[in-house]
Amino acid sequence: MATATATRTKLQPPTKPQPLTKLQPLGDRVVIKPLARDEMTRSGIVLPDTAKEKPQEGMVLAVGPGALNDEGKRNPMDVKAGQKVLFAKYAGTEFKLDEEEYLIVGQKDILAIVKD
Repeated sequence: MATATATRTKLQPPTKPQPLTKLQPLGDRVVIKPLARDEMTRSGIVLPDTAKEKPQEGMVLAVGPGALNDEGKRNPMDVKAGQKVLFAKYAGTEFKLDEEEYLIVGQKDILAIVKD
């Protein structure tokens, strides 16, 4: 006589949603978390907010599906989530979500991928 045994699997508790899941950019747009700039010069002078340069480096958090070409097919994106990138100084739209600052830029405004 055969007997069947049931096994239970333990489900993982849900984790706090990350900004990646809250935002899905459209077309060839990219969500970037700008990296903080230094608040002090190498010689030890503290910079006020008005003297700081606008950040041009950040981490890609989410990537859109790509722009449509003339034939209705998607062009592949050159960047992916998790990459560090350099972007044009005054590119994109800045916004706040949950007290964090983000930037949405078009792929054409991303100048380079920073490789560590």
